[in-house]
Amino acid sequence: MPQSRRELALLWPALLAGQAAAQSGQLPSKTWRFEDLTVRPSGKNRSRAVLNGKTVKGFPIDMHETELAPGEMPHPAHHHAHVEIVLMREGSLEVTIEGKVSVLGSGSVVYVAPNEEHGWKNVGTTQAHYFVFALGREA
Repeated sequence: MPQSRRELALLWPALLAGQAAAQSGQLPSKTWRFEDLTVRPSGKNRSRAVLNGKTVKGFPIDMHETELAPGEMPHPAHHHAHVEIVLMREGSLEVTIEGKVSVLGSGSVVYVAPNEEHGWKNVGTTQAHYFVFALGREA
């Protein structure tokens, strides 16, 4: 179907905007099926990267899913300048934030403010599955 110059002229700004968003690292709207996410094994544990980029306002966001084996920690306790939010899907985690310990199960949520010492360990008998959102972490 032939396009008029006027129709093509109207399409040009949309194409440029899409290209600019891709070049800036801006995350497009998208869906992810859990079973399609690439699994990255690490010993007894596994992770799946979901997204990593910036919102339309330029705010960095990173999200991944982790499967943590019983008795395991993903890494030693630490702190950093960005916010982390953890959404528990299954299992049990012992979460320590600034020395305060909580045991959390399925459906629980963790919020870690910037620069607070934190860490977690799977204290259950099955794999713990959880999503981590890193908000404000620069790549």
